[in-house]
Amino acid sequence: MKKTAFNLLALFVFASLVLSACGGAAPADTAAPSAATEAPAATEAPAATEAPSTELEGALSIVAWAGYIERGETDPAYDWVTDFEAQTGCLVSVKTAATSDEMVALMNEGGFDLVTASGDASNRLISGGRVQPIDISRIPSYDKIDPRLQDAPWHTVDGVHYGVPYSSGQNILMYNTDVFGDTPPTSWSVVFEETTLPDGASNRGRIQAYDGPIYVADAALYLMYNQPELGITDPYALTRDQFNAAIELLRQQRTLINRYWHDAFVQMDDFTNEGVAASGSWPFQANLLKFGGAPIDKVVPVEGATGWADTTMLHVDSEHVNCAYAWMEWSLNPKLQGDLAAWFQNIPVRLDACEGNELLGADGCVNNGLNDFDKIQWWRTPTADCGDGRMECVPYHEWVTNYVAVIGGR
Repeated sequence: MKKTAFNLLALFVFASLVLSACGGAAPADTAAPSAATEAPAATEAPAATEAPSTELEGALSIVAWAGYIERGETDPAYDWVTDFEAQTGCLVSVKTAATSDEMVALMNEGGFDLVTASGDASNRLISGGRVQPIDISRIPSYDKIDPRLQDAPWHTVDGVHYGVPYSSGQNILMYNTDVFGDTPPTSWSVVFEETTLPDGASNRGRIQAYDGPIYVADAALYLMYNQPELGITDPYALTRDQFNAAIELLRQQRTLINRYWHDAFVQMDDFTNEGVAASGSWPFQANLLKFGGAPIDKVVPVEGATGWADTTMLHVDSEHVNCAYAWMEWSLNPKLQGDLAAWFQNIPVRLDACEGNELLGADGCVNNGLNDFDKIQWWRTPTADCGDGRMECVPYHEWVTNYVAVIGGR
């Protein structure tokens, strides 16, 4: 027992150096979005005038999730900045952001070149005109990206690319194997419906839920599978009736909740010491606990799962465009992608990075959820546009206000 506790403590200390309140860099969006959230159309690509200079400017500023831009200061084994600076002369500075809303706010203020935006922020940045189209001809490795990500809707609008995929992860169901024994959960019902768990006790007071408004999509995904009569086909494009059904499910879930979580380490402690049996989580927590000897495992249930995919995006007023393009190409090299996946226990955006990386290991990508990719409903910003010509879906700002009300017991 002492050995397990020591191992877990060591893992927590190690990981706490690199993780802030982001889900494997996945964020907790609780603040109201900017006005740009509701803008229905992307800005047009600027007209070409003359060939731009390709001289590197010597500097690069990036808004990023904590630990996404590593230079070996936390652990010398994880450094993908030092060689970039040596080869290009572009000195990298990083502004860490803790939520997608903070990233949107910083990009609205300006003064940065790049941002590593999740899907629930990237759409807002595009529609708000804060990022510029990307000339993928300047990214020689773009065709090495997983084809499923190359034209993803959270960074591509009307065939125009507004970023370069950087990393992705999924919101898995984490569970206590001492509780579930030989009957692991197969459905999200264990966190949405009151039930008796395999250990003979109720799940009431023993489950958790994520406290970000984007979690409404998790409820919608569950209903999409279990109540097909609602007609949900996209958990991010919900009509009023579909949205109300998801909110009602979340109100029901509230009676079962032990804690609404956003801090990964608090959640890990709750599973270790507070009797939590199951919750939506990230591979980061599940893998750390399991590798430390805790009775923890993870699964993507039959309904599938939501997930996030981060994109490196270029500010519309960037002052270091050529260094930015150099970084976007650099970010796709397989060593960086494999090291990043090992660091955050996520999925590389180029799949050949899964092979031959000492830090990631032979089974690293599979452990991080590679084989579940097609089960994932990737985050994007909900808008009034349902995507099929109708303008009757519930926009993101209502997700925010309604989910805050659910958590507050209203």
